[in-house]
Amino acid sequence: MCGIVGYIGDKPAYEILIKGLHRLEYRGYDSAGVALMNGDGKLDVYKTRGKVDDLERFCQSKDVAGTLGIAHTRWATHGEPNDMNAHPHVSRSGRIAMVHNGTIENYGVLREALEREGRVFRSETDTEVLVQLIEYIKETSGCSTLDAVREALREVVGAYAIAVVDLDNPGTLIGARKSSPLVIGLGEEETFLASDATPIVEYTDKVVYLNDDEIAIISRGEPLKIITTDNQPSQIDIKTLRMSVSELEKGGYPHFMLKEIFEQPRTINDCVRGRIGNSGSQVTLSGVIENKDKFLNARRIVIVACGTSWHAGLIGKRLLQEIGRIPVEVEYASEFRYSNPILDERDIVIAISQSGETADTLAAIQIAKERGAFVYGVCNVVGSSIARATDSGTYIHVGPEIGVASTKAFTGQVTVLAMLALAVGSIKGTIDKQVKADVVKGLRNLPSLITKTLKLNDQIERLSATYTYAKNFLYLGRGYNFPAALEGALKLKEISYIHAEGYPAAEMKHGPIALIDRELPTVVIAPDDEMHEKIISNIQQVKARGGSVIAVITKGDETIREIADHVLEIPQVPECLSAIITSIPLQLLAYHIAIKKGCDVDMPRNLAKSVTVE
Repeated sequence: MCGIVGYIGDKPAYEILIKGLHRLEYRGYDSAGVALMNGDGKLDVYKTRGKVDDLERFCQSKDVAGTLGIAHTRWATHGEPNDMNAHPHVSRSGRIAMVHNGTIENYGVLREALEREGRVFRSETDTEVLVQLIEYIKETSGCSTLDAVREALREVVGAYAIAVVDLDNPGTLIGARKSSPLVIGLGEEETFLASDATPIVEYTDKVVYLNDDEIAIISRGEPLKIITTDNQPSQIDIKTLRMSVSELEKGGYPHFMLKEIFEQPRTINDCVRGRIGNSGSQVTLSGVIENKDKFLNARRIVIVACGTSWHAGLIGKRLLQEIGRIPVEVEYASEFRYSNPILDERDIVIAISQSGETADTLAAIQIAKERGAFVYGVCNVVGSSIARATDSGTYIHVGPEIGVASTKAFTGQVTVLAMLALAVGSIKGTIDKQVKADVVKGLRNLPSLITKTLKLNDQIERLSATYTYAKNFLYLGRGYNFPAALEGALKLKEISYIHAEGYPAAEMKHGPIALIDRELPTVVIAPDDEMHEKIISNIQQVKARGGSVIAVITKGDETIREIADHVLEIPQVPECLSAIITSIPLQLLAYHIAIKKGCDVDMPRNLAKSVTVE
């Protein structure tokens, strides 16, 4: 979604804000802007359509003085991406400026009411409605800016993270959140405000995560103050960041996505480390140990997620059912929240999210908790909203993922779900000792297996040149690798803009087979598993109709090599972990096709990393 940065201190704010916007640009890149208190009693606002680089060029001839400011990079919700709809938005007088991440659902009603009072709007955004409302309340009631912000937020319906500056309070920055993330960084004689910690980590490791319905008052030379929208004081809980600046840089790679693909041996090692005992046969997850009775007595598990996390959830379903012997359902969080779900205290809801801020998943968690279910989170970002909203959970520990198309987070999620299934199967006694030992060994070997698989990169780069012409792709898989097919298709769609469809291989003949011709490449995920003979038949069905086949196979599989047009060999891996390995060549294939098409793989059109609105 959108990215927010704020700064107050003794350093030039502009440079810090711009650097912060670059850190947050993965959240949205339709337009960008900055508002600065210049010290001469002026509020300078500069904004433009395009990326942060465009904003920098726009500001080259501008006065960017000042030690207090706010900035924004946008993913459009209300109003097309243009200069006028870009943030910051200012009030009628030009004395109040605001940036916003989220959606004000009742903005239309509020706008009409303000127009009746003579307010004129310059943009099509819901954000301008809020800043105009703040000023209207301030002018008509004679209250302070803080009270006007507080009262305005009580009037709005929807999600928001906001930062507000006001010429009447030139030494104060106000931030507030509801259902959208906002974190405060506490430095020496300076304070930072941002949508996540990435713009802050360079300057301080001390942060405070705002909770819903909280307002932060950051005043120069004064301690941080946090109140609720009901004007009650809130406790300030200072956390220590575990993040390095190097994780936020490309490290010599041309794109974050490629860097993150090649990071996966290390990130999976970080994910597993400390969770597999020295004996090599025991998986330890504190979230399961501390809630043993919940898992022992669970009637069923419902997994809620969106996008790539939903694909990981499908694999998790199979793992938990086969190993833990608990019935599992997988729901899109966006559908689950409106489905009037039947839940009670015997149910476990597992919420999966890379960012930990996905609006639909957060709403699903709220519903689950209201109905008495035990909620377990699987997310990446420490201190995120989902991590704080769930009853327990497990971090995937793969580090910041900057590329919009998820790669290392997906493999981390599946790895955690595999460990979760093993932990549950162990306490329930539903897994054979030898099977458990084999899977645990497979988990320990994942980093080396991924390293071997990444050696396919050069081959895939050459292969990709053959398929840049394609307008459609079909991805087929079975068992654990059907979700891998869905994920592979999604990766291609996200970054190359080629239409792709994932399908269970056996279901191909129930419709999609009509699409197969010489112009439709088919990617078949066909490792050596119990479905191997069946998927060979599916490949032959494609070939019989003139289709070209790219097959992901286990090394040494000569049968498929003879019938496929191209093969990508992966090492042998336990079947229940195979989707982790098979996803690697699919990530690389999507990446190289997109590069050959000239696409921006790190910032694909119309997308954002974290979806914090409906």
